[in-house]
Amino acid sequence: MASSKVRPHLVVADENGDILDHPELLMVCRRGNEIIMPRPDELIPLPEESELFLLPGRHALGLDPETGQLEEQEYLAVAAFASPGHTLAAHPAYISGPDAPELPLFAYGAIGFANDRFYIAAKKVDEDKRQQFAGISRSALEKKAHAMMRRFPENRLIQHIGLTCALTYSCPAARNLCLGRYEAPLPVSNACNARCVGCISLKEETSPGCSTPQSRMTFTPTVREIVEVMEYHASNERERPIFSFGQGCEGEPLTQAALMEEAIREYLKKGGKGTINLNTNASIPSALTNLAGAGLTSMRVSLNSARDEAYARYYRPQGYSMDNVRESIVRARQGNVFVSLNLLYFPGFTDTEEETRAIISLVNECGVNFIQLRNLNIDPEKYLKLMAGIETGPCIGLNVFRKRLVRECPGLKLGYFNPYVESGFSRTAD
Repeated sequence: MASSKVRPHLVVADENGDILDHPELLMVCRRGNEIIMPRPDELIPLPEESELFLLPGRHALGLDPETGQLEEQEYLAVAAFASPGHTLAAHPAYISGPDAPELPLFAYGAIGFANDRFYIAAKKVDEDKRQQFAGISRSALEKKAHAMMRRFPENRLIQHIGLTCALTYSCPAARNLCLGRYEAPLPVSNACNARCVGCISLKEETSPGCSTPQSRMTFTPTVREIVEVMEYHASNERERPIFSFGQGCEGEPLTQAALMEEAIREYLKKGGKGTINLNTNASIPSALTNLAGAGLTSMRVSLNSARDEAYARYYRPQGYSMDNVRESIVRARQGNVFVSLNLLYFPGFTDTEEETRAIISLVNECGVNFIQLRNLNIDPEKYLKLMAGIETGPCIGLNVFRKRLVRECPGLKLGYFNPYVESGFSRTAD
């Protein structure tokens, strides 16, 4: 529910870490390099299962409504991590001190306080309840996870997903596998052909300590181990099972394309049903042709930008380029694979004129079916420095960005999660 009249006050944190609303100053936010008032149609009450963060070394900025001037506070700035299904419309506004540490890999939403509740600059873009866990206790999850692992004591993939992913890192996909619902993870690779600035599964020696990711898997599963996971999930989620190669605990799954192809064929040969999805950087076009032939249902391609320079600065590809990504999308569509973009959305960059045009061109030229408006998890100032010098044009905002995509890309759908693709759905490229 958007609020067209609310004027939230600035939210800050004191020296004890207590979160307060400022009695006089109003909330302001940041889009790219602009510090502005939040747009009324992009303010919503803070969704359930969201989290609040204190931003160390960063002083909060608020607006004095009497003078119209921005005022820096001694208080720390505060941000919110929106629960899944919501896309951020703006980042918090603050002034970083000289010793401010780099922020961990989360998405930082601008928040304010009014009418006895928090408000965030964001929009709900997907109604799917796939990653909602309210009401599910830790003990219930542990019971399910351990039961799954006891059932398959020799399956390293199930042990990894249950113990490491679900119980240690609280991965939503892993928890859903344990709970027998929605979308199951199928990590297969510990190698990668990109060096993403915001990688969550491999820490470089030069990475700051605060950006410590989860540990990357250390083994390559067998076809049997993969198929056992798929069959187990299908036995529990009988209506709309989704199986996804390409998870946060692994590298690039296309480096194990032959393994995935064999597993897909084996699962389908045994009568398996459901959406078989691949989360990928789409770097190896030839692999997509083979995977489509094996029975891959859908593919989600991660992008921070559809422009070569911006893409390369963030993904730092090794041995491939944006042209290969485009070719992979075309080959997948030619093989009747449903293609989504995992668009890593950054307010003030993604929703600018030049970026919008590039994304629209990619969608229309390659036949993309769906865009998932995912938040880019990164320190906002780090990303702006990374993209410095790249022409963007004016910021149009999240709502106008979404409207432009729908208006200028016939048939394109928007959301947040991997959609369940019906087996009878026609996915033939135009």
